Amino acid sequence: VTVPVSMKEVGGYIEKQVAYLSGRGEDSSVIITLPECSAFSDIPEEALAKVFTYLTLIPTRQPGVKFIIILDRRLDTWASIKTALARIAASFPGNLHLVLVLRPTSFFHRTVTDIGFRFSQEDFMLKMPVVMLSSVTDLLRYISENQLTSEFGGTLDYCHSDWIVLRTAIESFAVTVKDIAHMLQGFGTDLAETELPDKGKAIEYLLECQTDKYRKLKDAIRSVSKEGRHLLSSLETSGKEDDSQWDVKLDWETVQLLAQLRDMESAFDGFFEKHHLKLHQYMQLLRYEQSFQEMELCLEHLMAQERALSISVDTLAQTEQALKRLDSLESNAQEVVARAQIIILHGHQLSASHHYAIALIMQRCNELRHYCDTLNAALKTKHSRLLHTHQLLLCLGQAQTWCDDGAYMLANQLVERFQSKEGAQAALRDIEKFLEGAPSVLSSGPEILAIEYEAVITPQLQAHIGKTFEKHAAVQQMIQNRQTCLKKLADKHVRPIQLVAPRPENPPRSKSPLFSPKHLKFTFDISLPGKRASRKSPNPRKIEVIHDYQESRSCVSYGLEGEDSPDLLKHVMRELVETERIYVEELLSVLLGYRAEMDNPALWGLLPPILRSKRDILFGNMPEIYNFHSVFLQDLEGCLEAPEGVGACFLERKESFQIYECYCQNKPRSEALLRQFSDCAFFLECQKKLEHKLGLESYLLKPVQRLTKYQLLLKELLKYSTDCEGTSELQGALTAMLDLLKSVNDSMHQIAITGYEGDICELGRVLMQGSFSVWISHKKGPTRMKELARFKPMQRHLFLYERALLFCKRREEHGDGSDKTPSYSFKHCLKMTAVGITENVKGDVKKFEIWYSGREEVYVVQAPTLEVKMAWLNELRRILTNQQKLLRSKQQRASVSSEDTESGRSSPDPQPHSPKHQHNRRWPGAHHSVDICEGLEEWSGGRDAFHPSDTEEEVLVQLAPGRYRALADCLQNGPDSITIKCGDVIQLQCEDNKGRRLVKNLSRRQEGFIAAASLQLIIGDSSRGHSSRLGPGNLKARKLSSP
Repeated sequence: VTVPVSMKEVGGYIEKQVAYLSGRGEDSSVIITLPECSAFSDIPEEALAKVFTYLTLIPTRQPGVKFIIILDRRLDTWASIKTALARIAASFPGNLHLVLVLRPTSFFHRTVTDIGFRFSQEDFMLKMPVVMLSSVTDLLRYISENQLTSEFGGTLDYCHSDWIVLRTAIESFAVTVKDIAHMLQGFGTDLAETELPDKGKAIEYLLECQTDKYRKLKDAIRSVSKEGRHLLSSLETSGKEDDSQWDVKLDWETVQLLAQLRDMESAFDGFFEKHHLKLHQYMQLLRYEQSFQEMELCLEHLMAQERALSISVDTLAQTEQALKRLDSLESNAQEVVARAQIIILHGHQLSASHHYAIALIMQRCNELRHYCDTLNAALKTKHSRLLHTHQLLLCLGQAQTWCDDGAYMLANQLVERFQSKEGAQAALRDIEKFLEGAPSVLSSGPEILAIEYEAVITPQLQAHIGKTFEKHAAVQQMIQNRQTCLKKLADKHVRPIQLVAPRPENPPRSKSPLFSPKHLKFTFDISLPGKRASRKSPNPRKIEVIHDYQESRSCVSYGLEGEDSPDLLKHVMRELVETERIYVEELLSVLLGYRAEMDNPALWGLLPPILRSKRDILFGNMPEIYNFHSVFLQDLEGCLEAPEGVGACFLERKESFQIYECYCQNKPRSEALLRQFSDCAFFLECQKKLEHKLGLESYLLKPVQRLTKYQLLLKELLKYSTDCEGTSELQGALTAMLDLLKSVNDSMHQIAITGYEGDICELGRVLMQGSFSVWISHKKGPTRMKELARFKPMQRHLFLYERALLFCKRREEHGDGSDKTPSYSFKHCLKMTAVGITENVKGDVKKFEIWYSGREEVYVVQAPTLEVKMAWLNELRRILTNQQKLLRSKQQRASVSSEDTESGRSSPDPQPHSPKHQHNRRWPGAHHSVDICEGLEEWSGGRDAFHPSDTEEEVLVQLAPGRYRALADCLQNGPDSITIKCGDVIQLQCEDNKGRRLVKNLSRRQEGFIAAASLQLIIGDSSRGHSSRLGPGNLKARKLSSP
């Protein structure tokens, strides 16, 4: 028989009250009552065994519990009693102490029962103790009254339905506890089997998820515990106050379940606490490992920089530069080492907190300490060597300076003073005083000096020491010679020699026997005081001291040259680099001290809300400028020792400098915004923090000032780079900077244009701009209105683009004082595809013509100066030449001659023509596109292509109707379009009110309207009554017939 664990498994027989627990008897034996049940015999043996097993499993307070069965058969027969006893003996699984049988009450059945029990008593007694009772009163001899239910005359309050409800609740609670146990076991398995990630964020997420699951399980445990305590409280309420009279309904299984639940909760808390600690320590280890790796990279980078820092220096300047670089590296190293010490300290703190990876952490700490010690030792060693080298070079420099001063002293002693004893003695005293100030390094020989600085001596330094002492020996010899001479003069009492002015044709000769008549000449290299910056000059200065009694009356003569260009070149280069470094630092201070602070919540109270959204307007693209110059500064620093490469640096970054155009175009908006909030407390607070003496407006002007500074510095570099390598690159860099300034200036004027409808960017780049006096004449139909002489000129500001020419009117400047800004009202636009020019206009050399659409419109422009005029003509000529080349290229691809022979006869002469007859005009850029391919001469680029006009106006001849042969192609797009190829026969018909001619192409059987100016280009000079200056070369067309 399977052991039933719940009421559901006994098939509902408990609900039918086949048997139930009703109290207890002697020795705390449990009473099981089998009430009168007519269907008892119908219960299967297995089911009855399950019922008995289920009931005996309930009272588990003490081991070895005894059971008493009350078998109520007062209304039954002996046969049923015998059957019931037999089934009980066969199915009861517990320790059966006594079976009390209430025999039948009817006389017949009682008699049969007594007889039957007497004969069968021994059989039953062998299996179980059975007592046959006559009445309910007999039960009181075995069971107390308070342990009997009311049906047996007892006082025990028992409700079978309540008992079932309590048992169901207890069993449900047991199942819940079991489920909790499984959940805890599964969670523990998941924790043990989860792979730990190697990212800090992933660890944090995992820890958060597991903690969330832990809290949910804790909540479930608390909920089940609360349910168990409530159930236990219900059981205790239903029981008796006196524990000595224990009630069966007081089920101690609930107490055991609660105790088991508490044990599980305690074990679960301990397990998760350990797991949580380990996971947290793992995350600490991961972060520590990441910090270690980052610090290791930093230290290795610093060590690489330290190894790359050369201490093999030959000059004092190189030594000082190396010391500066080493000091900078040491400063960075101190900062990094301090951070490394913090990481080491953190590692010791982790070890002190009993981290599970204490061995690995201590290993990392030792590695970092080793890195720091190695780096500090290497830097200290190099610093010491550089200091020794610096001290040696300083001593050698002082020695060389002393030698220079000695040479100058000797050269500056006047020979007139030597003519008296007092003068000679004074000169001797000067020399002796000078000798007393000799550097101590000269008192020891070069060998002793080499031994003293043996640790830092290099072959170059050894050679430097040798040269210094050679110079000292030479100067010492000169001084000794001078002393010998002066001592002789001081000992003699000679008559002073009167100096007279020499005659030009016969230079005087000194008669004072200052030196031996023997010719003595001593020449040596020496750097002059005050001009010593060029000791490494390829052409060192020479001081030539000549002792010649016959040639000079003075003891010493000397000559000086000016400072060398290489020195000045390096000086300008240093200025360029230093000012660039200051500029980059100022940009960074503005970006960090003002722009970044606009995102600081602590200062939002001082910042107007409207400014917060206009940061890009206020600062423009200054971040891009800073990023560019941070890199550009490194390029310039690389040219400190090789200034000839600076031009290439500028040319290489030529395109990057275009960012200034955007900054300058935004500058007016920035200034307007800054003026609006000039007294803003935010700007004052930022200025105070930065300790700037000037306000933000001054620093926002720095990029504009810097842009204008480059061309000045490049001019200086070019000035001192004559015949040097890189001069052409410097000239190119200067040109690029000047072009950039012009481009920026032009773009600043462009943004002031108002009233232009359309995208001005489609016109291309601004090439030139300027103010001119302009006269305009228009051609309307067959007549022409002459306006040049009758009206005053208009003042117009012209903007020349790659694709158009804009006429604007300069308006009154807005603002007051220095805040005035010009504006330009758009008036007219000429497409460059339909523009032509006449270089000279009679009457004024500063005038020239710009005509449009075949002289439909003519603009006479007067430049302020002849130079401005020529500059504009050159640029216009260049644009028109490029357009002509483009047109001819299109013609070669698209033109197909329909009549080769006729086309050959009517095609233009390819040879260039004299300027007298060669004139150029552009095809009009109307709404329809017209390409003139053949019959147009190339723009020569010289003055022949734009012949000067001899008169102020020009009359166009009316086209005569008739037939003509086309000398050029015409391709149009539009509703009235017509296609004309070179050689086609066309017929001119009537003219409409727009000045267009109706043309019929007889060769192609087409007709359409063509503008008169375009038609003149197609049929050539034969359409005119006389030859015009503006005709397309010497194109010829033969009128075929009259209409």
